[in-house]
Amino acid sequence: MSSLPSGDKVTPWYKQFWPWFLIGILLSSIMFSITFAVMSVKSFDGMVVQEDYYKHGKAINMVLAKQDRARELNLSADLRLDPLTSDIVIDLSGDARPDRLYLDLIFPTEDDRDQSFVLEHVRDGRYITQGPDNLRYRWYLQIQPALENADWRLTGEATFPDENSVALLPGGRTESE
Repeated sequence: MSSLPSGDKVTPWYKQFWPWFLIGILLSSIMFSITFAVMSVKSFDGMVVQEDYYKHGKAINMVLAKQDRARELNLSADLRLDPLTSDIVIDLSGDARPDRLYLDLIFPTEDDRDQSFVLEHVRDGRYITQGPDNLRYRWYLQIQPALENADWRLTGEATFPDENSVALLPGGRTESE
C-alpha cells in the first residue's frame, strides 16, 4: 500500500521552487565573493606596512621640530590660487624670507596625485609660481624653505576651487587657536 493519497502527484525536486531558491542564494554569494576578491586585488590602495616604527617616530619628531621652529619665527602664510591665470601666490609673514619656497599639494587618498611647486620670491614676502589648471577637491598643503633638510614648515588644508585665501600655519593650527 502506498502512503500517499491517490490524487496527489509528487513533483520531482528540480521542478519545485524552494530548492532552486536556496541554490540561487548559494550561487549568488559565491559570485559576489569572487567579484569582490577580484576587485580587491585589482584596486590596490597603496597602503604600506610600517616595519621600522622607531625611524617613523623619529621622523614625526623632526616634523614637530620644524613646526616649533616656524612658531619661533612667527611665520604664517596666505595662499591664493588665481582662477583665471592659475597662479599660486603666497604671502609669507614672519621673521624669515628665503629666496624660494617649496609647496607640496598632497592629495589625501591617492599619492600619485601629489604635486610639488617651487615659488620664487617677488617682493616683501610675496612668492609666486604657475599652478595647475582646474585644481579640484581637498588637498593638504605644506610649504618649507628647502626641498631637503628644511628648518621650518607651515601646513594647511584647502578645498579647490576656492577664490578665498588659505591660511598656512605652524602645525596646521587655525586662526582661532
